[in-house]
Amino acid sequence: MILGALEAGGTKMVCAVGDEQGNIMDRCSIPTETPELTMPKLIGYFKQFPIEAIGIGTFGPADVKPKSDTYGFITTTPKLAWKNYNIMGVLQSELSIPAGFDTDVNAAALGEATFGCMQNIDTGIYITIGTGVGVGIFVNRKLLHGMLHPEGGHILLERGTNDSYKGCCPYHTNCLEGLASGPALEGRYGKKAIELKDMPDVWELEAEYIAKALVNYILILSPERIVLGGGVMHQEQLFPLIRKKTAEFLNGYVDTKQLHDLGSYIVPPSLNDNQGILGCIKLALDALHN
Repeated sequence: MILGALEAGGTKMVCAVGDEQGNIMDRCSIPTETPELTMPKLIGYFKQFPIEAIGIGTFGPADVKPKSDTYGFITTTPKLAWKNYNIMGVLQSELSIPAGFDTDVNAAALGEATFGCMQNIDTGIYITIGTGVGVGIFVNRKLLHGMLHPEGGHILLERGTNDSYKGCCPYHTNCLEGLASGPALEGRYGKKAIELKDMPDVWELEAEYIAKALVNYILILSPERIVLGGGVMHQEQLFPLIRKKTAEFLNGYVDTKQLHDLGSYIVPPSLNDNQGILGCIKLALDALHN
């Protein structure tokens, strides 16, 4: 079985072809320009292969409700050229195959749940911390959808005591994305995250914000594992700090076997940055079966 996968990001579109076991046979990256420039390249790539279905994980907001009139659309995105664009419909029409559709971070969560470190659990979350912050939620072996896909990157946080940075989110002054994303680090310190590696105070504050968010997710969703990915989390010194602060903020209120071993509870991705593509493979497989 040959399946197509499209991880549609705000900067680049990653296209891939693989099988139902998660073996990637081919992949390429195409810049995200306007639909008029980008879509013919995507279609041309996938037409090279006898794919039976395609899975799409896209930047958002997006309409992921199958019964909606705009299912498969990128909706109120700040990338104005893609606003209210029917990306799934265009690909389905041009390729004449079934398509599965979700957000990029939900696809990453699905990839880890199908092929990675969330395979053997019922409920887990995947968080990407990079240019933005997104949260993919996998509950009772299904991706969580409500009136919209979860926007967990915008939960509001108590500001750090000595943090005077106003936040980079145009909607909230103190949400997780506004305080802890890559642009927030650059806005607060005037340098990119990679240039701040040897500044302990930077990562203490970053870990504080991420840990505060994790405590909220733990108390509301009760996940059995939390996976932290994205460009900021390439700073591996964050993991022990986040685990320590999460335990401090929980303060013993929740007592489970998972929280006794935070090293295997709060973890990095396990699929070598292929979790999004592999989640799209699973979306394609599900679309074919349905």
